[in-house]
Amino acid sequence: MYQGFYNLTSGMLTQSRNLNVISNNMVNIQTPGYKRDKMVSTTFQEEMLYRTGRRYKDNPEPIATTSKIRTADRTYVSYEQGSYDMTEGTLDFALTGNGFFCIDTPQGVRYTRNGSFSVDDEGYLVLNGAGRVLGKEGPIAITSEDFGVSNQGVISVRPKAVGTDEDDDEGGYDEDETVEPEILGTLRIVDFEDYEQLHKEDYGLFSTAQAPQEQEMPSILWQSLEKSNVDMVEEMTAMMTSQRALQSAAQVLKMYDQVMSKAVTDVGRL
Repeated sequence: MYQGFYNLTSGMLTQSRNLNVISNNMVNIQTPGYKRDKMVSTTFQEEMLYRTGRRYKDNPEPIATTSKIRTADRTYVSYEQGSYDMTEGTLDFALTGNGFFCIDTPQGVRYTRNGSFSVDDEGYLVLNGAGRVLGKEGPIAITSEDFGVSNQGVISVRPKAVGTDEDDDEGGYDEDETVEPEILGTLRIVDFEDYEQLHKEDYGLFSTAQAPQEQEMPSILWQSLEKSNVDMVEEMTAMMTSQRALQSAAQVLKMYDQVMSKAVTDVGRL
């Protein structure tokens, strides 16, 4: 009888934690670069059951292994790549393949797949609510709105032709003249050997004690964003399954309580 209380109560707690994980996934389904979480449960304090005689307890026969408690083991992060959304926003970036953007936060350098950037009051490229985006030589200042980005993350501005050789008094140059673009910076893209050592934080950021590996030839889509890898249908199915398991455990637990109450108040007086 008492084992049922352990089973049902631990099941309710486990399903409640699982619902929290599923809810967080569903809330972030529109967050660029978000990686879904999945909770895995396990048994706790396993015990061996034996069969013995009523009078003689010698030579007990093992029957099976049982566990009174089920609990959350850990939460895994799925790093599966999401699909892409062509936004045409000049401050939107998406990574194809492995790798992370580097963000300079007050807590130190953090890593993210969220490439939905903006520009702060001082003109630096930032991830809202987190910090400045790091390039290979430090934070990147966007000094002009007329810039382009290469597939390797090089952000550059090409000066516009404003005249010809005859009117160089205006500071122009010949349109046929080759003009080197002004490099604003190169996005720093890194990767890690073991994703299991990455710690998930707020704002889609990750931290780790591992040494980052510089990606010399990253593949970046400009004016695009990587969508979250959350499957709404899968999350809704998991949520309904977890809710029904929670409700069933609560109903059976109520029945156990009524039976125990009967045993104490009625049967106990006989």
